[in-house]
Amino acid sequence: MPKNHMTRTAGSSSTCGPATTLLPVFRTALAGFAVTALTLPPAHAQSSADLAKQLANPIAALISVPFQLNYDGNIGPVEDGSRWQLNFQPVVPMTLNADWNVISRTILPAIEQQDIVPGAGSQFGLGDTVQSFFFSPKQPTANGVIWGVGPVLLLPTGTDDLLSAEKWGLGPTGVALKQDGPWTYGFLFNHIWSVAGTGSRADISTTFLQPFLSYTTPDAWTFTLQTETTYDWEREQWTVPVNALVSKVVKFGDQLASLGAGVRYWADGPQSAPHGWGVRLVATLLFPK
Repeated sequence: MPKNHMTRTAGSSSTCGPATTLLPVFRTALAGFAVTALTLPPAHAQSSADLAKQLANPIAALISVPFQLNYDGNIGPVEDGSRWQLNFQPVVPMTLNADWNVISRTILPAIEQQDIVPGAGSQFGLGDTVQSFFFSPKQPTANGVIWGVGPVLLLPTGTDDLLSAEKWGLGPTGVALKQDGPWTYGFLFNHIWSVAGTGSRADISTTFLQPFLSYTTPDAWTFTLQTETTYDWEREQWTVPVNALVSKVVKFGDQLASLGAGVRYWADGPQSAPHGWGVRLVATLLFPK
Protein backbone atom coordinates (compact mmCIF):
# COMPACT_ATOMS: atom_id res chain seq x y z
CA MET A 1 0.00 0.00 0.00
CA PRO A 2 2.67 3.17 -0.04
CA LYS A 3 6.08 4.92 -1.39
CA ASN A 4 7.97 8.09 -0.25
CA HIS A 5 10.07 8.05 2.85
CA MET A 6 8.47 8.80 6.18
CA THR A 7 9.79 5.32 6.90
CA ARG A 8 12.16 3.20 8.85
CA THR A 9 13.34 1.30 5.82
CA ALA A 10 13.24 -2.38 5.02
CA GLY A 11 15.87 -4.28 6.87
CA SER A 12 15.73 -1.98 9.90
CA SER A 13 17.08 -3.81 12.94
CA SER A 14 15.48 -1.70 15.67
CA THR A 15 14.62 -3.78 18.72
CA CYS A 16 11.68 -1.52 19.63
CA GLY A 17 9.01 -2.22 17.08
CA PRO A 18 5.45 -0.92 16.89
CA ALA A 19 4.13 -3.19 19.58
CA THR A 20 6.70 -2.07 22.16
CA THR A 21 6.74 1.64 21.26
CA LEU A 22 2.97 2.12 21.04
CA LEU A 23 1.65 -0.35 23.63
CA PRO A 24 1.94 2.20 26.50
CA VAL A 25 0.05 4.71 24.34
CA PHE A 26 -2.66 2.14 23.66
CA ARG A 27 -3.02 1.24 27.33
CA THR A 28 -3.26 4.92 28.30
CA ALA A 29 -5.85 5.58 25.58
CA LEU A 30 -7.94 2.58 26.64
CA ALA A 31 -7.89 3.66 30.27
CA GLY A 32 -8.72 7.22 29.23
CA PHE A 33 -11.69 6.00 27.20
CA ALA A 34 -13.09 4.03 30.12
CA VAL A 35 -12.75 6.90 32.59
CA THR A 36 -14.04 9.56 30.19
CA ALA A 37 -17.02 7.58 28.89
CA LEU A 38 -18.13 6.72 32.40
CA THR A 39 -17.63 10.14 33.99
CA LEU A 40 -18.42 12.73 31.31
CA PRO A 41 -22.17 13.26 30.99
CA PRO A 42 -23.68 14.01 27.59
CA ALA A 43 -24.90 17.61 27.20
CA HIS A 44 -28.50 16.57 26.61
CA ALA A 45 -29.35 12.89 26.86
CA GLN A 46 -31.96 12.93 24.09
CA SER A 47 -29.87 14.85 21.55
CA SER A 48 -26.82 12.71 22.37
CA ALA A 49 -28.81 9.53 21.73
CA ASP A 50 -29.96 10.99 18.41
CA LEU A 51 -26.35 11.76 17.50
CA ALA A 52 -25.31 8.24 18.45
CA LYS A 53 -27.98 6.85 16.10
CA GLN A 54 -26.80 9.16 13.33
CA LEU A 55 -23.27 7.85 13.82
CA ALA A 56 -24.57 4.33 13.30
CA ASN A 57 -25.72 5.46 9.83
CA PRO A 58 -22.71 5.65 7.44
CA ILE A 59 -24.48 8.24 5.25
CA ALA A 60 -26.15 10.44 7.87
CA ALA A 61 -26.27 14.20 7.26
CA LEU A 62 -23.74 14.73 10.05
CA ILE A 63 -20.17 16.00 9.73
CA SER A 64 -17.93 13.68 11.72
CA VAL A 65 -14.18 13.21 11.94
CA PRO A 66 -13.26 9.75 13.26
CA PHE A 67 -9.74 8.75 14.26
CA GLN A 68 -9.68 4.95 14.35
CA LEU A 69 -6.67 3.17 15.88
CA ASN A 70 -6.24 -0.55 15.16
CA TYR A 71 -3.70 -3.04 16.45
CA ASP A 72 -3.23 -6.48 14.87
CA GLY A 73 -0.59 -9.13 15.51
CA ASN A 74 0.42 -12.60 14.37
CA ILE A 75 0.85 -11.34 10.79
CA GLY A 76 2.86 -12.99 8.02
CA PRO A 77 4.01 -16.48 7.08
CA VAL A 78 5.53 -17.16 10.51
CA GLU A 79 2.94 -15.02 12.36
CA ASP A 80 5.51 -12.76 14.04
CA GLY A 81 4.51 -9.47 12.38
CA SER A 82 2.47 -6.66 13.94
CA ARG A 83 0.74 -3.52 12.70
CA TRP A 84 -0.61 -0.31 14.20
CA GLN A 85 -2.91 1.61 11.88
CA LEU A 86 -4.51 4.99 12.56
CA ASN A 87 -7.30 5.75 10.07
CA PHE A 88 -8.30 9.37 9.51
CA GLN A 89 -11.91 9.05 8.29
CA PRO A 90 -13.75 12.36 7.78
CA VAL A 91 -17.39 12.14 6.69
CA VAL A 92 -18.77 15.28 5.04
CA PRO A 93 -22.38 15.49 3.76
CA MET A 94 -23.16 18.07 1.06
CA THR A 95 -26.54 19.20 -0.22
CA LEU A 96 -27.16 18.72 -3.94
CA ASN A 97 -30.75 19.98 -4.02
CA ALA A 98 -33.98 19.78 -2.04
CA ASP A 99 -34.12 15.99 -2.39
CA TRP A 100 -30.55 14.69 -2.54
CA ASN A 101 -27.31 14.74 -0.56
CA VAL A 102 -23.87 13.57 -1.54
CA ILE A 103 -21.77 12.18 1.31
CA SER A 104 -17.99 12.12 1.09
CA ARG A 105 -16.26 9.38 3.12
CA THR A 106 -12.45 9.31 3.20
CA ILE A 107 -10.12 6.73 4.72
CA LEU A 108 -6.45 7.79 4.96
CA PRO A 109 -4.31 5.39 7.04
CA ALA A 110 -1.07 6.07 8.90
CA ILE A 111 0.71 2.76 9.47
CA GLU A 112 3.52 1.46 11.63
CA GLN A 113 4.34 -2.18 11.02
CA GLN A 114 7.10 -4.68 11.75
CA ASP A 115 8.08 -8.05 10.26
CA ILE A 116 5.07 -8.17 7.93
CA VAL A 117 7.37 -9.51 5.21
CA PRO A 118 10.29 -11.71 6.34
CA GLY A 119 13.53 -9.75 6.26
CA ALA A 120 11.84 -6.42 5.47
CA GLY A 121 12.13 -4.94 8.97
CA SER A 122 9.76 -2.13 9.93
CA GLN A 123 7.97 0.64 8.03
CA PHE A 124 6.20 3.81 9.07
CA GLY A 125 4.18 6.11 6.81
CA LEU A 126 0.94 6.70 5.02
CA GLY A 127 -1.11 4.02 3.30
CA ASP A 128 -3.32 4.32 0.23
CA THR A 129 -6.48 6.45 0.44
CA VAL A 130 -9.97 5.10 -0.22
CA GLN A 131 -12.38 7.90 -1.21
CA SER A 132 -16.12 7.20 -1.53
CA PHE A 133 -19.03 9.38 -2.60
CA PHE A 134 -22.62 8.33 -1.84
CA PHE A 135 -25.55 9.97 -3.61
CA SER A 136 -28.42 9.56 -1.18
CA PRO A 137 -32.06 10.74 -1.00
CA LYS A 138 -32.71 13.01 1.96
CA GLN A 139 -35.78 10.98 2.91
CA PRO A 140 -35.97 7.20 3.49
CA THR A 141 -38.14 5.03 1.24
CA ALA A 142 -41.74 4.24 2.16
CA ASN A 143 -40.39 1.13 3.95
CA GLY A 144 -37.93 3.20 5.97
CA VAL A 145 -34.83 2.14 4.02
CA ILE A 146 -31.96 4.63 3.86
CA TRP A 147 -29.69 4.11 0.87
CA GLY A 148 -26.92 5.63 -1.20
CA VAL A 149 -24.79 4.69 -4.20
CA GLY A 150 -21.81 6.23 -5.96
CA PRO A 151 -18.17 5.81 -6.96
CA VAL A 152 -15.23 4.67 -4.87
CA LEU A 153 -11.64 5.66 -5.69
CA LEU A 154 -8.31 4.14 -4.64
CA LEU A 155 -5.55 6.78 -4.51
CA PRO A 156 -1.88 5.66 -4.24
CA THR A 157 -0.93 8.00 -1.40
CA GLY A 158 1.31 5.43 0.29
CA THR A 159 4.79 6.49 1.31
CA ASP A 160 6.59 3.13 1.14
CA ASP A 161 6.57 0.18 -1.25
CA LEU A 162 5.32 -2.11 1.53
CA LEU A 163 2.51 0.28 2.48
CA SER A 164 1.10 0.91 -1.00
CA ALA A 165 -0.40 -1.06 -3.86
CA GLU A 166 0.99 1.69 -6.16
CA LYS A 167 -2.22 1.52 -8.20
CA TRP A 168 -5.06 3.89 -9.02
CA GLY A 169 -8.43 2.20 -8.55
CA LEU A 170 -12.08 2.82 -9.36
CA GLY A 171 -15.41 1.11 -8.83
CA PRO A 172 -18.95 1.28 -7.40
CA THR A 173 -19.99 1.57 -3.78
CA GLY A 174 -23.36 1.42 -2.06
CA VAL A 175 -25.07 1.20 1.30
CA ALA A 176 -28.57 0.32 2.49
CA LEU A 177 -29.79 0.35 6.09
CA LYS A 178 -32.82 0.64 8.30
CA GLN A 179 -33.20 2.24 11.72
CA ASP A 180 -35.95 0.69 13.81
CA GLY A 181 -36.21 2.08 17.34
CA PRO A 182 -32.81 1.60 19.00
CA TRP A 183 -31.64 -0.79 16.26
CA THR A 184 -29.65 0.03 13.14
CA TYR A 185 -28.87 -2.71 10.63
CA GLY A 186 -27.61 -2.64 7.10
CA PHE A 187 -24.97 -3.44 4.56
CA LEU A 188 -22.18 -1.45 2.87
CA PHE A 189 -20.15 -2.69 -0.10
CA ASN A 190 -17.67 -1.59 -2.71
CA HIS A 191 -15.64 -3.12 -5.50
CA ILE A 192 -12.35 -1.68 -6.71
CA TRP A 193 -10.51 -2.47 -9.94
CA SER A 194 -7.05 -1.05 -10.61
CA VAL A 195 -7.05 1.21 -13.68
CA ALA A 196 -3.49 2.60 -13.71
CA GLY A 197 -0.26 2.58 -11.73
CA THR A 198 3.05 0.79 -11.50
CA GLY A 199 3.08 -1.98 -14.09
CA SER A 200 5.23 -4.32 -12.02
CA ARG A 201 2.70 -4.36 -9.14
CA ALA A 202 -0.20 -6.81 -8.98
CA ASP A 203 -3.54 -5.78 -10.45
CA ILE A 204 -6.40 -5.13 -8.02
CA SER A 205 -9.91 -6.57 -8.11
CA THR A 206 -11.34 -6.62 -4.60
CA THR A 207 -14.83 -6.68 -3.13
CA PHE A 208 -15.46 -5.17 0.32
CA LEU A 209 -18.55 -6.30 2.28
CA GLN A 210 -19.63 -4.75 5.59
CA PRO A 211 -22.86 -5.98 7.18
CA PHE A 212 -23.48 -4.17 10.45
CA LEU A 213 -25.85 -4.28 13.43
CA SER A 214 -25.97 -1.77 16.30
CA TYR A 215 -28.08 -0.99 19.34
CA THR A 216 -28.21 2.51 20.87
CA THR A 217 -29.40 3.13 24.43
CA PRO A 218 -31.30 6.25 25.62
CA ASP A 219 -28.12 7.50 27.35
CA ALA A 220 -26.10 7.38 24.09
CA TRP A 221 -24.20 4.10 24.44
CA THR A 222 -23.97 2.16 21.17
CA PHE A 223 -23.08 -1.54 20.85
CA THR A 224 -22.00 -2.59 17.35
CA LEU A 225 -21.26 -5.90 15.64
CA GLN A 226 -19.91 -5.92 12.08
CA THR A 227 -17.52 -7.56 9.67
CA GLU A 228 -15.15 -5.85 7.23
CA THR A 229 -14.81 -8.69 4.76
CA THR A 230 -12.68 -8.47 1.63
CA TYR A 231 -12.52 -10.90 -1.28
CA ASP A 232 -9.47 -10.68 -3.54
CA TRP A 233 -10.56 -11.91 -6.98
CA GLU A 234 -6.99 -11.94 -8.32
CA ARG A 235 -5.72 -14.28 -5.59
CA GLU A 236 -9.11 -15.92 -4.80
CA GLN A 237 -8.71 -15.19 -1.08
CA TRP A 238 -11.11 -14.11 1.68
CA THR A 239 -10.12 -11.87 4.59
CA VAL A 240 -12.78 -11.81 7.35
CA PRO A 241 -12.29 -9.75 10.52
CA VAL A 242 -15.32 -9.67 12.85
CA ASN A 243 -15.54 -6.51 15.02
CA ALA A 244 -17.40 -5.86 18.29
CA LEU A 245 -17.38 -2.25 19.53
CA VAL A 246 -18.94 -0.17 22.28
CA SER A 247 -19.07 3.64 22.05
CA LYS A 248 -20.62 6.61 23.82
CA VAL A 249 -21.38 10.22 22.85
CA VAL A 250 -19.84 12.69 25.32
CA LYS A 251 -19.05 16.40 25.47
CA PHE A 252 -15.72 18.15 26.12
CA GLY A 253 -16.67 21.74 26.81
CA ASP A 254 -18.56 22.77 23.68
CA GLN A 255 -17.17 19.92 21.54
CA LEU A 256 -19.34 16.86 21.01
CA ALA A 257 -17.50 13.59 20.46
CA SER A 258 -17.93 9.84 20.47
CA LEU A 259 -15.43 7.53 22.18
CA GLY A 260 -15.32 3.83 21.37
CA ALA A 261 -13.32 0.67 22.04
CA GLY A 262 -13.61 -2.90 20.93
CA VAL A 263 -12.04 -6.12 19.75
CA ARG A 264 -11.95 -8.06 16.53
CA TYR A 265 -11.30 -11.65 15.57
CA TRP A 266 -9.76 -12.66 12.25
CA ALA A 267 -12.07 -15.52 11.28
CA ASP A 268 -10.42 -16.16 7.91
CA GLY A 269 -7.60 -14.82 5.79
CA PRO A 270 -4.51 -15.65 3.76
CA GLN A 271 -1.17 -16.44 5.38
CA SER A 272 -0.14 -12.79 5.05
CA ALA A 273 -3.17 -11.54 7.05
CA PRO A 274 -3.39 -11.10 10.84
CA HIS A 275 -4.40 -14.11 12.91
CA GLY A 276 -6.32 -14.29 16.17
CA TRP A 277 -7.44 -11.17 18.04
CA GLY A 278 -6.96 -7.46 17.42
CA VAL A 279 -8.04 -4.26 19.18
CA ARG A 280 -9.71 -1.03 18.02
CA LEU A 281 -10.06 2.42 19.61
CA VAL A 282 -12.11 5.21 18.02
CA ALA A 283 -12.42 8.92 18.85
CA THR A 284 -14.87 10.86 16.65
CA LEU A 285 -15.38 14.61 16.61
CA LEU A 286 -19.01 15.57 15.86
CA PHE A 287 -20.23 18.73 14.16
CA PRO A 288 -24.05 18.62 14.04
CA LYS A 289 -25.82 21.28 11.97
